Amino acid sequence: MRTAPDHVTVTAPSRRTPEPARAPSSTAIRGDVQGLRALAVSLVLLFHLWPNRLSGGYIGVDVFFVISGYLITSHLLGRPPRDLRGLGTFWSRRIRRLLPASFLVLAVTLLASRLIAPETQWANTARDVRGATLYILNWRLAGNSVDYLAAENAPSPVQHFWSLSVEEQFYLGWPVLMLVLGFLAVRRGRDALTTILGGLAVVVAASFTYSVWMGQHSPAPGYFVTPTRIWELGIGALLAGYLLRRERSGQGYLAPAGPARAVATVLGLAAVVWAAFDFSGATRFPGWHAAIPVLGCALLIGIGPADRGGALDRVLDNPAARWLGDISYSVYLWHWPMIVLLPSVSGGELGRLDKAAIIVTALVLSALTKTFVEDRYRRVRTTGRSRPRLTSVFVTAATGMVLLVGLTVAQTHEVAQRQEDARASLQRALSGDQKCFGANAMTPGSGCGITRSGDVVPAPAQAVDDHSTAYDHDCRAVEPFKSTPTCTYGDPDGDVKVAITGNSHAVHFLPALDRIGKQSGWKITTYLASACRPTEARDVWDSKESQTGCYEWGQRVLEQIRKGGFDLVVMSNSTTGEAEGASDHSESLRIWQRGYEKYLGELTRAGGPSIVAIRDVPTPARTLRTAVPDCVAEHRDDLTRCSGPRKAWLVEDPLIDAAKAMRDRKVRVTDLTDRFCDARTCFGVIGGVIVYFDHQHISATYSISLARYLAEPLSEALGAATG
Repeated sequence: MRTAPDHVTVTAPSRRTPEPARAPSSTAIRGDVQGLRALAVSLVLLFHLWPNRLSGGYIGVDVFFVISGYLITSHLLGRPPRDLRGLGTFWSRRIRRLLPASFLVLAVTLLASRLIAPETQWANTARDVRGATLYILNWRLAGNSVDYLAAENAPSPVQHFWSLSVEEQFYLGWPVLMLVLGFLAVRRGRDALTTILGGLAVVVAASFTYSVWMGQHSPAPGYFVTPTRIWELGIGALLAGYLLRRERSGQGYLAPAGPARAVATVLGLAAVVWAAFDFSGATRFPGWHAAIPVLGCALLIGIGPADRGGALDRVLDNPAARWLGDISYSVYLWHWPMIVLLPSVSGGELGRLDKAAIIVTALVLSALTKTFVEDRYRRVRTTGRSRPRLTSVFVTAATGMVLLVGLTVAQTHEVAQRQEDARASLQRALSGDQKCFGANAMTPGSGCGITRSGDVVPAPAQAVDDHSTAYDHDCRAVEPFKSTPTCTYGDPDGDVKVAITGNSHAVHFLPALDRIGKQSGWKITTYLASACRPTEARDVWDSKESQTGCYEWGQRVLEQIRKGGFDLVVMSNSTTGEAEGASDHSESLRIWQRGYEKYLGELTRAGGPSIVAIRDVPTPARTLRTAVPDCVAEHRDDLTRCSGPRKAWLVEDPLIDAAKAMRDRKVRVTDLTDRFCDARTCFGVIGGVIVYFDHQHISATYSISLARYLAEPLSEALGAATG
């Protein structure tokens, strides 16, 4: 991800007529900075291939941010834009440097995905390529990070472009900010460098503060959005300005030689390497934790290039590191699509040989891309008649964007056409009363057999969106759970009032309840949430706000159900995460069970409604490496490969344990496991129907096929309540 110029001459505008001032870095390529790039891309590459061994390797991106901020700001101080043409000149250089290689990788990835990835991923990949082409992918991923269903999607082969999007947005706005600050300095007769550094420091402080706040309140989107990352690039920018100020005062780099340099080198490298090994997915990031590798990288840059090339200097400044640093941008571009797409060819997890092949191929492709794409478009002669016109650079860039976006539109259109055909097939299947359709095939003695191959409904590409309409109608509370939305299903005028509550594993029973309600005259009211359980126990969340909000949502649901005059309450929940106060998963289960017992007791006391707790469904994610629709798309000729052992797929369910422990006739348990599994195996396709729309949630089509098997226990519970 080498996205800044290698030749650095730093100057800054003075009060009236800015005079160039040579920076300590000179115009030569700094071998140590190339080594830092090599270190950064190595951390990212190793993290993506061996995340369990280098759990914090993602901080390589933060190292890139500091380097880019430093070099870009050095460049802008050396050649400050004074008008729109100056801005255009700067942006045209960025275009020539970055877009040709990125557009090449995006085009190849889009084509490769269409040829080898399962059809279930085509539409999402096309939308992500579109976002990457327009350099807004980080905002798309931030939105998806708070979308419970999008979190279940397979990794995008262009997901790594989020950081490039952040940098491009930085390149777009940073020179404008510096131009404005320089203009204000001239107007007010102040030193330009002082004014610029002061303004940049304010931006860095604001961004860092916001980053820490987002880490506490919304860490998932906070990882991707630009405002939480600007301070990292800004640290490099402030370093560039500070070194220029030192040069003006007759000083140089912070520690160009001597013992102080050795100590600074060790501290800087230790900060980066320690973070790479110590940080993990549980680290609130970027936030204040990011300051450790960011400041470590800034220290390594600030001490300057080696004068004598001691042993420590050679860690970063050596031929191998400089070579890898030269091609680091292309390595960053190429490695991730191969990691995501190769399993579609190999048919399994990445092995050692696969990972070795990815490393070698990425290095070869990157070397070729550097020579024939990066250098060819960057090293355009800029003298005489050969000087490229700014308009031609922007027109060429716009043309490339239009072509790539056009390809993504064509791919999404193809998927839409396929889904339209699949919907017609699904409607025909649902309109009949087939003995072996869906859950019917699991009836003992039906003679239906296992679906081993052939066409299925919904089609895999349609199955990923085959979920309850509750997701589309905003019927769920979402983080931080400040509201209690409700929706009505079944018969809106029905005399029997039924409430359904729980997390997404209650939502996926809603299509079945909707059909039962319409047939039986039941009014179904929803009290649902994403990933939050209604219980007296408290779950651990990424933020205290969500942790408190989830518990309070459950309390509001309890109160509304008790006041709602319901005849029956249906509950179901997944069992994931960690309970507050638990030291391990077993203790979490015990805490959850006690919490459910108290909650159910509150619901049923003083003439409350009857309750039916539905056991959580088997979970394919325990053995399958992909979502079930992806698996079906990859293995149409052998659908049994989308099945798994019953013992492995079944999950503990503290709600069911609590309901049984209460020994209350108003609290009943329904277990539909035998509609998903036989004695040994649970299936991803049953009766020609894809059972799950992702790794764990049942499809709306299969849920509808469960209606007749759910109606009986619910009717019995209602009969006992009214009898």
